[in-house]
Amino acid sequence: MKIALKVDVDTLRGTLEGVPALLALFRQYSVNATFLFSLGPDHTGRALRRLFRPGFFSKVKRTSVLSHYGLKTLLYGTVLPGPKISLHGRHILRHAEDAGHEVGIHCYDHIRWQDFVAHRDADWTKREMQSAINAFHEVFGHPPSVHGAAGWQVNKHMLQLEQQLGFRYASDCRGYCPFIPFMEGQSYPCPQIPSTLPTLDELIGRHGITEDNVHTAIFAASREPVPFGHVYTLHAELEGMKLLPVMEKLLQLWQQAGDEACRLQDYITGINIAKLPHHELVWGGVEGRSGVLALQGREIY
Repeated sequence: MKIALKVDVDTLRGTLEGVPALLALFRQYSVNATFLFSLGPDHTGRALRRLFRPGFFSKVKRTSVLSHYGLKTLLYGTVLPGPKISLHGRHILRHAEDAGHEVGIHCYDHIRWQDFVAHRDADWTKREMQSAINAFHEVFGHPPSVHGAAGWQVNKHMLQLEQQLGFRYASDCRGYCPFIPFMEGQSYPCPQIPSTLPTLDELIGRHGITEDNVHTAIFAASREPVPFGHVYTLHAELEGMKLLPVMEKLLQLWQQAGDEACRLQDYITGINIAKLPHHELVWGGVEGRSGVLALQGREIY
């Protein structure tokens, strides 16, 4: 079975510390992944306004945000100015691509996108996406081919722009198989490759799952049959730092099972895009995560 590894990089610390650790681990196990970078200012501290969102405080308590992100990161955008990630982490971003990994866009400003995009208009959405594309091109010298929305937060304008701005495919939602998205009465041709597996922060601290056994829960979920294999979203701030041992145990389990850990571009190879089903993109909840996010809905045709 294919297990596509999608690495979301949200912060400057995740870029400077988590990405190099993951690159070393992946090299050790001869694995390639897709790294999706936040490229603009790190404004992680502004996430504190989510404290009044249902379920957010309990998630923060369960997953020990301070130990994973660090105090300095949690002050960016409030007490401390937000450093531009693509500027300070340029050498690491380039190293990821040079090592054979796929690179793409997560967002420009992670907090701004995650908190506001769902209700913003076409102009706002285009400015955010174009800022990320410009920063990406400054680092890599070529346009991105893959986009993965921060926090699985989307709007219809983003779906239209993904095709117009040249993305080959996107991974903006949660679901179970690749599809052509349909939202608010319209189909959008850029195919979606949804994340199929739960994330560490959704599992740890619930139903007896701890940092010591969470890898077995993820592995068990990856045994569930899906049409083209699974997509696992990991985070440079978690699996690349304190929870790096969890990622290593997962790689060991997948390799022992004969699974192929790969990039999104490898995952989609051989899939006939023209024959993909059209599914609604809807809003819904995921157990262990606060708020709503984009989910693969019913098949339209």
